[in-house]
Amino acid sequence: MIRTVSIICATLLAVYIIAISIIFHEWRPKQVCHDLQIVVKDSLDKHFVDESDILYQLKKEGINPLKKPLDEVNTDLMEKVLLKNEMIANIQAYKTPSGLVKLEVYQKMPILRVLSVRGNYYVDNHGSIMPISRRYVAHVPVASGYIEKELATTDLYKFALFLQENDFWNDQVEQIFVHPDNEVELIPRVGNHRIMLGTFEGFEEKLDKLQLFYEQAIPKVGWEKYSIINLKYKNQIVCTKK
Repeated sequence: MIRTVSIICATLLAVYIIAISIIFHEWRPKQVCHDLQIVVKDSLDKHFVDESDILYQLKKEGINPLKKPLDEVNTDLMEKVLLKNEMIANIQAYKTPSGLVKLEVYQKMPILRVLSVRGNYYVDNHGSIMPISRRYVAHVPVASGYIEKELATTDLYKFALFLQENDFWNDQVEQIFVHPDNEVELIPRVGNHRIMLGTFEGFEEKLDKLQLFYEQAIPKVGWEKYSIINLKYKNQIVCTKK
């Protein structure tokens, strides 16, 4: 009998504890977002977006998390919405149990500026088009002339990527001009001459030969000897004297 009573009491106590826990959970105030922290990465090098741009976009889309219950804050949606900004490469959004929502914003990295009859824009290091910023001008090679976006994001992008990864040519090539027949002319920083590249096909081999020419021939004749250095012909460099 005593054993039965003890079991009943223990069961009732357990039920009571569970009930109290449920009631406490139901009545406990929901944790809300009390702080929004926006960190724009690499902001010392590039200034395409800042904290105010991000906050404006969140408010405009009605997804500003401040003062909202944390369980109603959708960080995946915030990332999706902010990635509509063509200046942003990536977003990482997360929330903490303490009520903080943090956004880490990664800006796009332009490697080429296109000034053509078809438009004025940047090409980033992933081959995507990004608009010109009124706030910040990136110091990258400039391509002008007859440039379709398809060319800008394929052959011209590969060429710009090569320049970025090659210190010598990144310093030497100042401007790129594309003619209507897709032949390419380069304007160097050093030397009063034009470089006729031909098409982009085999451009690495062409520039390797030109670099060798710079190293071996130019010291003998000087930088002012030629007005045109033509690389369009296979296995040869044709120079036009001034």
